[in-house]
Amino acid sequence: MEKTIYIILSNTGTLFSKAIGVYTRKELNHASIAFDDELNEMYSFGRKNKNNPFIGGFIKEDPTNGLFKRATCAIYKCQVTLQDYNRMRNKIRLIERQKELYKYNLIGLFGVAMNIKIEREHAFFCSQFVATIMNECQSSKLHVSPCLVQPHHFEELSSLNLLYRGNLQTYLCSKREKEERIQVGEWEQFTFQMQA
Repeated sequence: MEKTIYIILSNTGTLFSKAIGVYTRKELNHASIAFDDELNEMYSFGRKNKNNPFIGGFIKEDPTNGLFKRATCAIYKCQVTLQDYNRMRNKIRLIERQKELYKYNLIGLFGVAMNIKIEREHAFFCSQFVATIMNECQSSKLHVSPCLVQPHHFEELSSLNLLYRGNLQTYLCSKREKEERIQVGEWEQFTFQMQA
């Protein structure tokens, strides 16, 4: 049995994101992982307060609010085995239970810039976190150490397939509209069956 996970690369347009973009020369400089196509369960490491980029850690992200309101993105889907899926979910649950211990690995970003591995206990930057979770999956491991992974490295994984590229809110709106059409269709079918 296979399950689907989603890797989201995004650009929120913040000064911090733009500063990273100057170094990477890439448009999308934030990475997240999600376990549903509506992105209700989307996780990463980032700022805990949208107004302060220096206080960060593990976060369950809300793609409909805050910094994501004007974000552009690329959403990739990846088929994984049930065992790998469960390992990934369990790893995230463990981090979530102990989230007070975890910090944003700002020092690690400087290591990426200098191509020096800087691993810190209980500290991740966004792409390092997603790569660490992906490494729980046997078929989707990156060939780069998690502490050196940049968001664009995920695009090189053959196991990832591009699902959507564009405005994040447009994607979410289309998912909601599709879900509403399905629900209306199911209700109409139910009503027809009751009348028959």
